[in-house]
Amino acid sequence: MLNKYKRIVFFTGAGTSVESGIPTYRGAGGVWKNYNYQEYACQEAFLRNPEKVWDFHDRRRALIKSCEPNRAHRIIAEIQKLRPKTSIITQNIDGLHQRAGADRVVELHGSIWRLRYQEKGLLVENFETPLKERKCADNAWWRPDIVWFGDPLNQATINTALSCLEKCDLLICIGTSAVVYPAAQMPEIAVNNGADTIEINPEKTPISHLFQRCIRDSASRALTALFPDFAEI
Repeated sequence: MLNKYKRIVFFTGAGTSVESGIPTYRGAGGVWKNYNYQEYACQEAFLRNPEKVWDFHDRRRALIKSCEPNRAHRIIAEIQKLRPKTSIITQNIDGLHQRAGADRVVELHGSIWRLRYQEKGLLVENFETPLKERKCADNAWWRPDIVWFGDPLNQATINTALSCLEKCDLLICIGTSAVVYPAAQMPEIAVNNGADTIEINPEKTPISHLFQRCIRDSASRALTALFPDFAEI
């Protein structure tokens, strides 16, 4: 299968990381089943009570730090090494693709391991859990460099993702609910440009009809079936 394609795009969502122990957002046991995003994951909540928002995100950082990349992450990273033009576009903020060895990851919704100082355009990586310094040198608050509810996506990130999708010859969409826009529309670009398409998701999604093949299984089992040479990774 790898010999047939030169520009593969893996488009991944929360279902890719659920096997690592990270809950999804909207599925069974999802994060927002138990928390109100208006209290913890929007700019308005941050302006009202940054300590409360940071306490929540420190708990998320601790959970994610305790989890390891699963076989799906490792298979994707290995394919990227063998096919250097392979792109990974993810809606996840957990950094598990990178921890598995991938080095070219388009993070549509940012990263929980980066901090942002909006007014000065500063970005820094920080893996402390809990975060020790929540404020910058001038006493302004760092905020997580993630796309909260109501935030726009970074235009440069969108452009990079669109370029990858326009050029790909195989799109494998894994574990995304396909209800968060504009990310949910992006697979259509690969379809419209003639790419072969595979969806991996235990459940049918609103964009399942776009795909030539739909595999109703977990990310790890489905990728192992598609790429059996990596079964032992």
